[in-house]
Amino acid sequence: MTAKGKLVAVELDDSIGRGSPDVEHERAVAIFDLVEDNVFQPAGDERGLYRLKLSLAERRLVFDIAGEDAAPVAVHILSLTPFRRVIRDYFLICDSYYEAIRSSTPSQIEAIDMGRRGIHNDGSDLLRERLAGKIELDMDTSRRLFTLICVLHRRN
Repeated sequence: MTAKGKLVAVELDDSIGRGSPDVEHERAVAIFDLVEDNVFQPAGDERGLYRLKLSLAERRLVFDIAGEDAAPVAVHILSLTPFRRVIRDYFLICDSYYEAIRSSTPSQIEAIDMGRRGIHNDGSDLLRERLAGKIELDMDTSRRLFTLICVLHRRN
């Protein structure tokens, strides 16, 4: 991968509201992990350090990218239509996972978690495909961004 860029700050649109404690915890962990370790390089820009604000507008996902100094870099708007199935499946399996943590055996929890990770990878791959030519990401960055997209979607 040739990307040199890195996210130094990530913000979610708070106008949507807050999610459940489980969802908010997942958001906080994803943002922390994302800022700690990521590859994020907008096409055609060589600044290196970026701020990202994620929001939803009219059923579209908005990536509002700025430089470290808050100077605008790019805005990319993606339709959520291609993500609908994988987000729905991810929510269903996450609900099962959170319930299993409270009442299931370790082997049942592990089986559900494996399915959850598989669906999460599908969403991450789709995100990388949709951002191809716009933003270069590695797999870990894409996974964390997909988590944040799900948090935004669940809040909405």
